[in-house]
Amino acid sequence: MLERGIDLLELLAKEGPIGVAELAKKTDCAPVTATRLLRVLQTKGFAVCDETNSTWRLGARWNAFAQAAVEQDALATTALPFLTALGVAAGENAYLRVRDGMASETIAVYRTDPTLRVYTEVGARGPLHAGTSRMLLAHAPEAVQTQLLTQRLPRFTPATRTDPTWIAADLQRIRARGYLITADEVVPGAVSVGAPVRDASGEVVAVMFISAPTMRMRPPRPRALVSVVQDAAAKLSHALGYTRSETMITAQPVPRKPGAPAWSMPSPAMTIRPGAQPSMSRVG
Repeated sequence: MLERGIDLLELLAKEGPIGVAELAKKTDCAPVTATRLLRVLQTKGFAVCDETNSTWRLGARWNAFAQAAVEQDALATTALPFLTALGVAAGENAYLRVRDGMASETIAVYRTDPTLRVYTEVGARGPLHAGTSRMLLAHAPEAVQTQLLTQRLPRFTPATRTDPTWIAADLQRIRARGYLITADEVVPGAVSVGAPVRDASGEVVAVMFISAPTMRMRPPRPRALVSVVQDAAAKLSHALGYTRSETMITAQPVPRKPGAPAWSMPSPAMTIRPGAQPSMSRVG
């Protein structure tokens, strides 16, 4: 019954307001059972019925739960094993970044090797128009995009794009491709490969990416790593409840030439926001 109740709540989050008959059909639950469960959820404030048109939607009680999840760094903690897998598969440091208002913030970092340079620290804030954070801008509300693109955008390197017309067109390309490769836009000599992370409602809530020096990211390696990054991001999205895409990429670690540096030697160096309680085990 608990599982059925959770199924109903997930569907309400994705498609509400919605009627009982459709809820029951999509969750493979008898209408009588669905109604009984919804009434229980209603008494606890998790679901609300609009008696006028007989539809259900999420209740206000979820606001407190959402705030608690943010305060407990639920997203960063959930991402730990997926960042670890990405770092090991790609042989590079892996990062998770979210949008916070008109800026981006790094909330988790996995260091594949202590000797590899870290391009952003946990808690570091950055621009939305440059680098991998442009993935977050591409999926931000239209009002956020409009407000940002009407401002004078700072240039960090000669490669930083500041033309609002070009950026607006690139946001469309990013949404169509489902990944983003950037080079030198925020930090000179750094190449990044990122993919979107979605929650149960399908909204993009983060960008997962790897970043490495240009000397280790010469073509065609960045494009070869796209599927690896997308795989990790898709699996994290699935863990967050996103189920619309049933096909999960199964990427294999990118092969390295004999004698190449062993960049993939991992260490248990995971960093998340203070307060979260990760459980780490040594990989290797």
